[in-house]
Amino acid sequence: MAKERFIETYSQGVTNVRKIIVDTQTGVNYLLASTNMTSGVGMAPLLDKDGKPVITTIVDEK
Repeated sequence: MAKERFIETYSQGVTNVRKIIVDTQTGVNYLLASTNMTSGVGMAPLLDKDGKPVITTIVDEK
């Protein structure tokens, strides 16, 4: 089976949801936020203090 492209690494809240999603091909972290999962969701790259994307090192398990 192919490796998942996006994985959830952090989750907070039930109604006011905040999640960190990592792209397993690029390592870029994204912040997903919603105040109500039925009315809309926002997703943006998670940035460090210098305005650069937060990157997670991806270990290839081959």
